[in-house]
Amino acid sequence: DCRQYTNRSCEECLKNVTCLWCASSKRCMEYPVRRILPPADLCELRSARWGVCWVNFEALIIAMSVVGGTLLITLGVCCCCCCCCKKKSKRQVLGRPDKDDERAAREREKRRVRQEERRAEMKSRHDEIRRKYGTV
Repeated sequence: DCRQYTNRSCEECLKNVTCLWCASSKRCMEYPVRRILPPADLCELRSARWGVCWVNFEALIIAMSVVGGTLLITLGVCCCCCCCCKKKSKRQVLGRPDKDDERAAREREKRRVRQEERRAEMKSRHDEIRRKYGTV
């Protein structure tokens, strides 16, 4: 029974894992198993100790929230990165170029067209000069 450790020490109370120590009232009581957190009328969160004496429930909840939030954010970022990489590799496998490849291909095509136009223009000038001097 946990009540026998009331008015003793936290360490003595928490040797039994089913016990909860309330530091403000120095009471040792059964942990309310049906509830995740002990109710406020039983013991305030900042005074409640379970498992170890140096961590109260309030600090435990904050720490767990920070760790859980960090894990969720990390998981979300990893999922986004994996999806983006998968889409990019899928486009490459399917032969679909990405935006940079498409832009480079358009630039090459423009340069090729301009070069052909210049060649045609030079050819017409040369043909004109040949006609003028009768070398054709």
